[in-house]
Amino acid sequence: MSHAERPLTAMIDPVAGPPDCAAYERAGGWQATRTALRTLAPAEVVDIVTRSRLRGRGGAGFGTGQKWSFVPREPASERCKYLIANADEMEPGTFKDRWLMEGNPLQLVEGMLLAAYAIQAGHGIIFLRGEYHLARTRLHDAIAQARHGGWLGQDILGSGFSFDIHVHVSAGRYICGEETALLTALEGRRATPRSKPPFPQTGGLWGAPSVVNNVETLSNLPHIIANGPEWFAGLGIGPDGGTKIYGVSGRVRRPGAWELPIGTPLREIIEEHAGGMQPGYGLRALLPGGASTAFVDDTALDMAMDYASVEKAGSRLGTGMAIILDDRTCPVGMLRNLEHFFAQESCGWCTPCRDGLPWVERLLDAIEAGTGMAEDIDQLDRHARMLGTPGHTFCAHAPGAMAPLASGLKLFARDFADHIAGRGCPLRHAA
Repeated sequence: MSHAERPLTAMIDPVAGPPDCAAYERAGGWQATRTALRTLAPAEVVDIVTRSRLRGRGGAGFGTGQKWSFVPREPASERCKYLIANADEMEPGTFKDRWLMEGNPLQLVEGMLLAAYAIQAGHGIIFLRGEYHLARTRLHDAIAQARHGGWLGQDILGSGFSFDIHVHVSAGRYICGEETALLTALEGRRATPRSKPPFPQTGGLWGAPSVVNNVETLSNLPHIIANGPEWFAGLGIGPDGGTKIYGVSGRVRRPGAWELPIGTPLREIIEEHAGGMQPGYGLRALLPGGASTAFVDDTALDMAMDYASVEKAGSRLGTGMAIILDDRTCPVGMLRNLEHFFAQESCGWCTPCRDGLPWVERLLDAIEAGTGMAEDIDQLDRHARMLGTPGHTFCAHAPGAMAPLASGLKLFARDFADHIAGRGCPLRHAA
């Protein structure tokens, strides 16, 4: 792919490091800011992004322009509003935002500036995962350079619009991927989700209108404004616009991440870009969009990796970062590991999630250890249905946790039965 066909990563050079402000500008950076602040009204920026068909890249896939359209229209000078970049990235198997922040942080800074102008927010916050030390250093440096160059601060480009960015280092917790829990954490309180309405766009951080967007989502904005919505929409294959950073982890020859047209077939991602399976390993199943998505097996390899196609296959695109289950790894053990993570990351706010997820983990522990009983599988199925139904819990944490379990109980029914009959994991006994 040419640089124009992979706009998000074209300027990323792992040897040279991230571009400074001058190099970023020479490569076309800040062009979109000049265009927006000098020639476009905020509502026109919202319209351009809506027509580009950009959908949120954090997992939910909600239309970005549509999300912005719910924010009250008062100018930034008349009402306090916030634009927050969700850079917590705690979805297991996901590392795309880290790549973007470490490789080209100025792209995120400009994307935030454009989003803030569109919704007329005067304050920007990057909610950053605490373990991303290099990203933090490079973001601070990028923000300082942008301030020095007049791209952040008061009256940017003489437009009358003022905007600045603060980096908030997260104390952790997976639940902060839920936007209202993130807002609660920013306010210095326990990270628990909020009831909606009010939605963040009208009553978010400290009660002010707020928009939370993913790092990859925001990083697309300079390219959309600079090149136009038709150009961006044309980069995708199928109904969605733009490129997508896809990734693969597990027993493949070249685990990693690649920027590709959204809608690229799963088979191409695994076999061409990830190099296929390692010698001696076969692909049995995979989680197509991170740990909170449902398993699909090798019959789904030809599906397009876009939102509608993956949903049709019974899963979700999520973050687009696939986790491979090979034929020499115990699926029950993998599920036990996943549910351990989700159980410990429950915020504890609602009883079904707080008590149900640890119980699921205990049942899987027993089955893997050889003390499980046949009725435990029925209990797991009941929990998968009860906790996996939206509305039975306060937020989407438990339904996400149940996605791999519910699909795994169907795909790996024989493995569960063998664990019960053989009093433990057959793979461990064979070893």
